[in-house]
Amino acid sequence: MEQVTLHGDGISATIIGQGAELVSLRDADGAELLWQAGPAWRRHSPVLFPIVGRLKGDQLRHRGQNYPMTQHGFARDRRFAWAEQGPSSCTLVLTDDDETFVHYPFAFRLAISYSLGPAQLDVTFEITNTGDEVLPASIGAHPAFNWPLLPELPKEAYRLTFADNETAPIRRLKDGLMLPTPQPTPVEGKTLALSERLFDDDAVILDRPASSSVRYAAERGPAIEMSWQGFNELGIWSKPGGAPFLCIEPWHGIASPVDFDGEFADKPGAMLIEPGAKRRLTYRIVISREP
Repeated sequence: MEQVTLHGDGISATIIGQGAELVSLRDADGAELLWQAGPAWRRHSPVLFPIVGRLKGDQLRHRGQNYPMTQHGFARDRRFAWAEQGPSSCTLVLTDDDETFVHYPFAFRLAISYSLGPAQLDVTFEITNTGDEVLPASIGAHPAFNWPLLPELPKEAYRLTFADNETAPIRRLKDGLMLPTPQPTPVEGKTLALSERLFDDDAVILDRPASSSVRYAAERGPAIEMSWQGFNELGIWSKPGGAPFLCIEPWHGIASPVDFDGEFADKPGAMLIEPGAKRRLTYRIVISREP
């Protein structure tokens, strides 16, 4: 089975087996809210696992050995198995195999569940350590929403409104790696005004966000509220130079600092899962409409 479309009250979502990726999200009027993987960026909502961002030299180091690991990990390019499927929910699973061991020398089970409620989509990531040593891992969501959501509005009509004041400095990247010096936040109180220039220096990274939810909207048209649990960081990204999408990305993990070249288990932001243990992280997308 290549894909399923789930239906709920005022919402529908399509998920494909490749990467367990959400590829469509429509509201009650049938309007598509998710970026449709055009030439500017060929993905919709990839799952970032077992790393978020880049590792220095694209190498994962474990017990002194190096393993090749490209940006954001391999899960987004692997075909998941369908574990459960119903009219409004489904679960897909990826487990270790000979191919993953080339890049990531650990046993794991990654289950991703999608469930629709009234005008909302719940996504659950569950990572299980099926091996006999500590499992170091990071995971992140990367949904790309159309920007603008209402085609006739300018991009600058949109803003992000956080649940709490976001006063902490942000982090930036250079060549995909985390720069050492925090920068002043572009968030004013709870509000981040959106413009293409915001992404001239790549993603805006809140490595210690005060909020666990944010609303993406203009004065009229569709509005999206994202909330999350279990994630420590938040990335906000659009392609530098301009592209018609905005990514709102809850993460547990960050790109390697430019000066970090140690063991993956010691990398800042990695979760450490004991043998037999599980970690569960969730995010929710709620769709509404401004008058």
